[in-house]
Formats: sequence, structure tokens, C-alpha cells
Amino acid sequence: MLVAALDDLARQLALTPNLKTALDFLQRNRRADDLPERLDVDGADVYAMLQIFETQPAAEPVRLEAHRAYIDIQYVVEGEEVMGWARVDELQDPTPYNPEKDVLHGSLPPARLTPVLVKAGQAAVFFPEDAHAPKLCAAQPGRVKKIVLKVRCA
Repeated sequence: MLVAALDDLARQLALTPNLKTALDFLQRNRRADDLPERLDVDGADVYAMLQIFETQPAAEPVRLEAHRAYIDIQYVVEGEEVMGWARVDELQDPTPYNPEKDVLHGSLPPARLTPVLVKAGQAAVFFPEDAHAPKLCAAQPGRVKKIVLKVRCA
């Protein structure tokens, strides 16, 4: 997992062609003006999803997700959100991996998560070994607008 300002990500990531395509897209669309809910950036290799939601307090236990085929770049355009992090191999009661949706779920007590506060202009990058619980509130629930880029591992 990596959390950084958008302007610093290109220096901090080993840029594969798909990651470079994703970061170039974010640089051009950092305000998310006129983005549809889903946009193919480079076919199935890189696509973007625009999400607008209210953050929520963490449930007990916290439900996490993880992906095998794609890296998630979650860029907060407006607001702030806490994203819980844990290694996939720490998940309790994991569901079988669903290759069609590229997801598996599991849970953990809140005390077993590493909470990461991601503010507007920052992004969190989750790799296949990273389970994450997005959409959690910091001090109180609030509106968040973010772009989630799905980047095929290559």
C-alpha cells in the first residue's frame, strides 16, 4: 500500500505501462469534471470509476475487500475518508475469490486495521496483497468524491 499526494506518485511507484497510463489520466482529470460513472481509459487494462458517497463509521467487524487481477488507485477529489488496511493473509472468514468480479472479502475487528486518512488531492494505492475497507469516516460522516482507477497487474 502507498499513500501520497497525486503529484508525488509518479516518483514513488515503479511505473509499468498500465500504471503510467492510470497516473497520466489522473493528472489530466484530477478534478473529475464531466467524468461518467465508469470510463475505459485503456480498454480492460485501465478503467476509472467515479464515486460520490457519504462516509460511514466502521462496523464491528469491518468488512474488507481485495483484488488479484487489478491494483486500485483510489484518488480523493473532494472531502476525506479513512481507508482501513490489512494484509490479505490476515483476513478472517475470507470468501472464495470471485475471478469474474476480481474480489474477495473478509473481515477484521477495527483494532486490527491500520487506518489511513486520505484527504482531497491524495491517493491510496492498493496492491493484490492489500485488503482495504474504503468509505470509512474520520471524525464524522462526510461527502466524498473520488476516482477509483483499476489497473491490471502486468
